Amino acid sequence: MNGMNSVAVTLSPARVVSVEVTDDTLSVDLEDGRTISVPIGWYPRLAYSTPAERSNFQISGAGFGIHWPDLDEDIGVEGLLLGKRSTESPASFARWLQRRKQDTM
Repeated sequence: MNGMNSVAVTLSPARVVSVEVTDDTLSVDLEDGRTISVPIGWYPRLAYSTPAERSNFQISGAGFGIHWPDLDEDIGVEGLLLGKRSTESPASFARWLQRRKQDTM
């Protein structure tokens, strides 16, 4: 027999079981016992939100993501595990901040 047999392995991240957002940290507990903690500054919409907006989230994507409806923010477990920060452009974030200011007037 020539060559080797190979098996493709598909890995998927663990699901979210709980989320905590403080003034400086986003912490996500996963079903496999791990906790991922990242600086809230990685996600400007969370950093500029109120405690009430931060606490209004939904575990989404069959448990592989988190959605904040008040902020239009979505963060996936895979991105957290890879250490990915928000990829929102400065221009997009500035428009979002401007809309927030207009909504509070």
